[in-house]
Amino acid sequence: MSTTDAALPPFTEIVERHGATVWRVCRAVVGADAADDAWSETFLAALRAYPDLPPTTNLEAWLVTAAHRRAVDVVRRERRTVPAGTDPSDLATPARRDAPDPAARAADTEVWTRVAALPKRQRLALAYHHLGGLTYVEVATIVGGTPDAVRRAAADGLATLRRTYGSEEIA
Repeated sequence: MSTTDAALPPFTEIVERHGATVWRVCRAVVGADAADDAWSETFLAALRAYPDLPPTTNLEAWLVTAAHRRAVDVVRRERRTVPAGTDPSDLATPARRDAPDPAARAADTEVWTRVAALPKRQRLALAYHHLGGLTYVEVATIVGGTPDAVRRAAADGLATLRRTYGSEEIA
């Protein structure tokens, strides 16, 4: 079978293989509250585009790029103006009925909080390179700048996490 005869695997296999990576990227980029929506929107958009992909497509990189775009859309959609004097907690979205038990995600809350506190460039470099598996060249294409600058941002973010969270928990 030649490479021109190669076919893309079934979409369900792509979701099973790359779903966790896409969720981690969404979680790191948009936070816990919006990660599920960004993940769902990523795979809905991917499902529509999937039949037209060339068989040689790097599916993981394609999905991480799609997750980036959906995450940006989610952030834009959820941005709201807060009237002066309003307590922002009054505007919080009520918990979804289908959300997982809070205890199920409690173990990683601290590390995700620290990831969210990183400067945006460091957080995105970590999310797309370390969680999404993209090369520094691919990350630089998404976030702008040079691969060297992205590598430095990822290294600085990882160093900050190691310093503030503990090197034994951060790989």
